[in-house]
Amino acid sequence: MKSSDSNIDPLSALAIKHNTDKWGSHFYTRYYHKHFSHLRDKEINVLEIGIGGYDDPIKGGESLRMWQDYFPNARIYGIDIANKSAHDSDRIKTFQGSQIDFSFLDKVIDYIGRVDIIIDDGSHVNSHIVDSFKHLFPRLDREGIYVVEDLQTSYWEQFGGSSFCLDRSRTAVNFFKRLVDGLNHKEFINPRYRSNFFDENITGISWYHGMVFVQKGPRQQNLWVRIGSGKSPSW
Repeated sequence: MKSSDSNIDPLSALAIKHNTDKWGSHFYTRYYHKHFSHLRDKEINVLEIGIGGYDDPIKGGESLRMWQDYFPNARIYGIDIANKSAHDSDRIKTFQGSQIDFSFLDKVIDYIGRVDIIIDDGSHVNSHIVDSFKHLFPRLDREGIYVVEDLQTSYWEQFGGSSFCLDRSRTAVNFFKRLVDGLNHKEFINPRYRSNFFDENITGISWYHGMVFVQKGPRQQNLWVRIGSGKSPSW
């Protein structure tokens, strides 16, 4: 498909322009556009983990430039284990460090201030994905969006996943599956259950092939009542 195709969304067209694998290899941009289009003209801060190009300081940065074009009023930040400062510009700034170095991550967040979108396209190691999310999600803006790409590594042994034991507890996919239970924790009939931070601060989880979007926000009063309570929803 060409960028001139009238049926393509604006973000996918920009992905093609900048030659990022978020289109073509994965076709992620159609889902990003679905979830991000309402933010296009906002003054937001976007943080992406993983800049690309491996150890080469010149290579990579395609998606950073794509986000810069898609969000004309945003500031774009990137984290990579290698030095990628060659990609810095007026609205793009990069930081060198590990996504599981929490002291480094805190310094990055402190520098940025408010973070509206976090995208994990980093090491793809299952434990790294989970640990980064646990640390960064609480620091995301109160109505921010956290995205994880390349969840196929939950099924690959070399990244700490498994294709044979699908209920393996330490994969990223299974971690995010459990967040779905937390999203519905008000329906639990277990009197001993105590809600955690994620239960109380996630309002939506959207799954696609190889990726997940987690919407942060304060939980609203649940309209549903448990069957047998003798009460009905007030609508």
